[in-house]
Amino acid sequence: MAPSDPVPSEIAGYRVLPISLPPLPSYPVPATHYLYVHPHEPKSPTPTAARALFLVNVPVDSTEPHIKNLLSVQIGLSQGRIEEVQFEGRKKNVDGAEASLAQSKQGQRKGRKRKRALNDGDIGEIEGAALPATWDRELRTDGLTAVVVFVDRASMDAAYKAVKKVGKSNNLPIWGEGLEGKVPALGSARYLNHHRLQYPDRHELLQSVNAYMTEYAAREAAQARARARQRQVPDEDGFITVTKGGRVDPARQEAAQQLAEKQKAKQKGLEDFYRFQTREKKKAKAAELMKKFEKDKETVKRMKERRGTFKPE
Repeated sequence: MAPSDPVPSEIAGYRVLPISLPPLPSYPVPATHYLYVHPHEPKSPTPTAARALFLVNVPVDSTEPHIKNLLSVQIGLSQGRIEEVQFEGRKKNVDGAEASLAQSKQGQRKGRKRKRALNDGDIGEIEGAALPATWDRELRTDGLTAVVVFVDRASMDAAYKAVKKVGKSNNLPIWGEGLEGKVPALGSARYLNHHRLQYPDRHELLQSVNAYMTEYAAREAAQARARARQRQVPDEDGFITVTKGGRVDPARQEAAQQLAEKQKAKQKGLEDFYRFQTREKKKAKAAELMKKFEKDKETVKRMKERRGTFKPE
């Protein structure tokens, strides 16, 4: 699109929000970036979808403070209307910190043997015991999306209307204005800080490792207790689950055998419940009587042969 062409206010149902990118020392030329905004309409409805906006083409240096500042103060609304910002390809952990899906997959490839050892014991990943971060700020790839969740539907509607007004005005919001000193800096400062974070404090690293091992030991002990209970209690059919671990002592084996016998006694009254069971039982009894009769017949025949023919006087 040529610079002289007017920018449409909507494209394919998305409202266009132009923002001004300030010049940088490495590229001292101002530029215009375009965000595309639409009410969030996921394929699977979520509780927050009715009060959320869907953003397309977020800048690569986007952070949650950037988006909150843009869709509140910089478009003429008050602060505190946005609950959270969910970037594409990101997930939240228990502590609320973001974790990259790409980095988690890379970590799975590097520690495949360790992950397999954890999965064999059903321990899985332990939340809240991650190693210290080595980057103070995440960068996005070009063209990513984000979901902005507002505190209520009225706040979302007000922001969506304000986006339309900003798109028609000539005073474009400046990206990152008012956030100086509130977000980590980019450029050489980012990499200097990254170099420093690669060598965390020994006390902080020790706390992280201890937290991980404590949680791991607690989960391992809980699963050992669960497996022990499975070895002692038979299921509804009277069988005992075979699990990893030592053998059960004789006293527990006798108790388990008694429970199995009680279970069989409960099911004993149901042997003749169906007609075919009675019929099969009669056939088996008749076959047993015939077998016994033939056996007795052979026995009488052998006795006669040993004694010879009886001749009365």
